[in-house]
Amino acid sequence: MNNWTGHTILITGGGTGIGLAFAKRLLQDGNKVILVGRRKDVLEKVKQETPAFEYIVGDVGSEQGRIDLYQAAITRFPTVNVIFNNAGIQRLVQIQNPGSDWKTVQSEIDINLSAPIHLSILFSDHLLKQPSAAIINVTSGLSFIPYVNCPVYASTKAALHSFTWSLRSQYKNTNVKIIEVVPPAVDTDLQAPGLHKFGVNVDVFADSVYGRLKNGEDEVGYGMAEESRVLFKDAFSHKFNALNNH
Repeated sequence: MNNWTGHTILITGGGTGIGLAFAKRLLQDGNKVILVGRRKDVLEKVKQETPAFEYIVGDVGSEQGRIDLYQAAITRFPTVNVIFNNAGIQRLVQIQNPGSDWKTVQSEIDINLSAPIHLSILFSDHLLKQPSAAIINVTSGLSFIPYVNCPVYASTKAALHSFTWSLRSQYKNTNVKIIEVVPPAVDTDLQAPGLHKFGVNVDVFADSVYGRLKNGEDEVGYGMAEESRVLFKDAFSHKFNALNNH
């Protein structure tokens, strides 16, 4: 994408938090923005406040839910050319005593990792037919420095970071740009309302990252997440170059 206006953008987890913060900025820049979420009441409230938003009620946590979302999106919004994989959940999990059944643990993997991978596959042919397109994946600073109290969350984000790098390489010579957004702790309801009050203000985060995306960067973090991202990328590049020089 050579600019950030005139696109049709689908944002999962778009009714609150980071998704909504970016949705507002993208809408202001002249894009059509489609919010995706499980709770119709939340999406309705956002649309009442900002009628220009469109929305689809959908659950990216299941295979059928993702298929239904894909079909609804390309039917109702055939010009959709940007998939913003933002939906995510974070749970505190003690492996020795998880306090929940496997289904609950699996749901975190499904939403954080299976969903962006599956949606990238589902929309691939459609995006390749657009004049300009992008897939944006939201990972985390925990992709690089695991947080032991959230082992499933951190693992899914590390895996999504790896997948995003592979995706960027595979789409290298196409019209589809692959972008990664790397948040630190942000004041949202990721775990539950009120638990992330120690995090950076969501608007401060979104302003910083969005400004850099508009300048053409394809991997952008903030704060400690940005520091971790840069250190990891530099270490990887150094090791890769050393191997290639032997």
